[in-house]
Amino acid sequence: MKSIRRLDLLASTIIMDTMKIGERLTLEAADYARNSIEEAEGNEVFFVGSFNGSGKVEFIEAVARGNEHAVPALAPFVETGDVVIHNHPSGVLKPSGPDLRIASELGNRGIGFYIIDSGATRVYAVAEPARKRRIVPLDAEKLSSLMTPGGLLSRIFSDYQMRDSQVQMMERIIEAFNSDEILLAEAGTGVGKSLAYLIPSIAWAVANGERVVISTATINLQQQLIEKDIPLVRRLVKGEIKSVLVKGRGNYLCLRRFEEALEENSLFREDTSELEAIRKWVSSTDTGSRSDLPFYPLRETWAKVCSETDACMGLRCRHRESCFVLRARREAASANILVVNHHLLFSDLALRIEGAGFEGGAVLPAFNRLVFDEAHTIERSATSFFSRSYQLPSLLKQLSRLRRSQGRRTFGSLVSLQKRSTRPELFERFPAFLSKLKESAEKLDQSGLQLLSGTNSLRCQSLSSDDLRRLLESMALVRSDITALITRISAALESVDTEDDDQDLFETKTILERLSNMASLLGSFRELTERPESVFWMEVRGSGERRFAVFNETPLDIGPVMREAVYEPFKTLICTSATLTVNGQFSFWMGRVGLFPSEERLVSEIFPSPFRYRDQVLLALPTDPPDPSSSGYQEYVNRFVRDAILTAGGSTLVLFTSYGMLNQTWEAVAPDLEAEKIPVLRQGDDDRSRLMNAFVGNVSAVLFATDSFWEGVDAPGDALRMVIICKLPFRVPTEPVLQARMEAIEAKGGNPFFMLSLPEAAMRLKQGFGRLMRKAEDHGVVAILDPRLTRKSYGKIMLASLPETAVSRKDSTALMGQIEEFLF
Repeated sequence: MKSIRRLDLLASTIIMDTMKIGERLTLEAADYARNSIEEAEGNEVFFVGSFNGSGKVEFIEAVARGNEHAVPALAPFVETGDVVIHNHPSGVLKPSGPDLRIASELGNRGIGFYIIDSGATRVYAVAEPARKRRIVPLDAEKLSSLMTPGGLLSRIFSDYQMRDSQVQMMERIIEAFNSDEILLAEAGTGVGKSLAYLIPSIAWAVANGERVVISTATINLQQQLIEKDIPLVRRLVKGEIKSVLVKGRGNYLCLRRFEEALEENSLFREDTSELEAIRKWVSSTDTGSRSDLPFYPLRETWAKVCSETDACMGLRCRHRESCFVLRARREAASANILVVNHHLLFSDLALRIEGAGFEGGAVLPAFNRLVFDEAHTIERSATSFFSRSYQLPSLLKQLSRLRRSQGRRTFGSLVSLQKRSTRPELFERFPAFLSKLKESAEKLDQSGLQLLSGTNSLRCQSLSSDDLRRLLESMALVRSDITALITRISAALESVDTEDDDQDLFETKTILERLSNMASLLGSFRELTERPESVFWMEVRGSGERRFAVFNETPLDIGPVMREAVYEPFKTLICTSATLTVNGQFSFWMGRVGLFPSEERLVSEIFPSPFRYRDQVLLALPTDPPDPSSSGYQEYVNRFVRDAILTAGGSTLVLFTSYGMLNQTWEAVAPDLEAEKIPVLRQGDDDRSRLMNAFVGNVSAVLFATDSFWEGVDAPGDALRMVIICKLPFRVPTEPVLQARMEAIEAKGGNPFFMLSLPEAAMRLKQGFGRLMRKAEDHGVVAILDPRLTRKSYGKIMLASLPETAVSRKDSTALMGQIEEFLF
């Protein structure tokens, strides 16, 4: 309906007033068009043209030829501000229905649409192109003056001190904007990279009216940008600017789902205290965002009422005028600066390369300048997003939306549609069909859990031929049952009297599409031996009785999709992080994300930290730990961790590479530490934010952590005076995706350890080390207990990736004395 209205509007604004071709095209362009039409024997020819400085089409090229009635509308390289032209052999320049349709589509992308006669004497402009704005380059000297002594920053902050590396980084980013470059910028801790990229980004948006997207990996940095850094830059860069923090739809309440949850719970008089609290909040909230709730709802409660892609009715929803997600998208569409997370960004990019294109809106409004902060996480984020997965809970969730029972009542879209069907008997067998599918799906889940017994994950290629055959048979049965259900529901829908904006019908069709995608993924497992570009693997999620198997297909190499979705479309791309290099080289990170030195637009630079690491950090490397694979290593870690924390008086982050070692060490040392009034916090005992608040809020506290706590921990001052790294952060080589990528390197004659495992661990170690120094006045100790760092030849590479500090290599007893002397 929306596209029809656009066509009607376009048609109503057409004035059938052709003009001489010389008013629109240069003489040379008109001659080229005339000759091309003659060579095509008077048939239709499709041209692409661009304008000169006088506003006439000067550069023109024939890209397709047809017959006397039609021509393929090929416009693969047309940009905003260009025009497409074709001739009507009849000499009548009135646009046809297909002409209007194409003109509408191209016009929404800012591309013009002209019709000419075969003699190239007359032209009719169906749609005018959007005129390209002249790009205004940024003035590096003017922007740099903001940060120099006596500049605006020093007038705002009396204690401001200029950082040379920050100014140099900003100047390099300015050049990347002015020259349409891809810039890799490693910014050491303390450089102040946020301001270094925000000032050029906002100045560019103000000067050129182009939207800039800033993508980060952590909520903390997103909030810092929106609440602190961007307001500061607004005071520095004059001009109108609007910035918006864009969240995924799961952060917003869905009014339709909330209404359904209230209705179901009221029928059965269930405890609705949280839903009632949300009801009161809904009447006053402007955002509908969970972060604005006065309380944190249970995960199960929010899951019932939040907005979800696969349950969204879009413009067909009766609540569309008050929809919080649509309201948030309208806010984003009117903003110059969008702050997003990597996952949301990749969801937008996936839609664009699947057909939405880069000229209009997808999840985000159109943009062509992109900043990746915390860019070291791009590979992980892209790999996760461009993977496909199937799991039993997801299937059951879709089936419950079709039909579910509670007591003697039934709900779901099929129940509603049956009441309007001319043949309701077609719906009567669906409970049996749904039960059959649930049964086969539960058997597949049990098969997966049995195969995963004793491990968290495994590659399907590693299964025995018999196990793989049985697994594929179970998958085929589920796929067959899904396909049969889709066929029967589709047939039953033909008997339903449809209405305008029919929500039940739309929801049912959306669910069927989701089920079809699940069936497609299960079917792809049959081709695992013929699909070397994908890794097929299983993993266990959940806990206790809620454990379930997840079946995944993951791209072996994200390079091709990164090139299509990121490197080619965007005019400026900034990738920055404190950890992009290994031993001073970007090559490892570049290889992991599909960037190559031959890329013409690519530039890279390291901006060193201004912190005085040699004076403020002691790197403690004990000489007496046993080999990490020996039975005595755990006991050694327990003893060193306890003695070092008692020496430091707490204020320590202890980083592990596994929950097993974390728990063993915690159990061994926590009683002794707590006896000395040192609070001991453990990852898993509370959520991350509360753990961090408790850790930072008590200068004596100790935090035992693994996994995500190797990065993103920001505890400046006396809250953190020591970091203990128990083992070098090598990933387990049996992790399915890592294993497949290592095998791919080996198949090409490379060394997977030196080309993948080692540099990846070096970057991770650099992240863990970086938790200590967060501000210029911080000081403390980093102790690395893994003897491989000093006993193996590759240890030199890992040490070379760390900042240059004071280093002590002594036995553990002697180190305790030096740690105490250094700290106090």
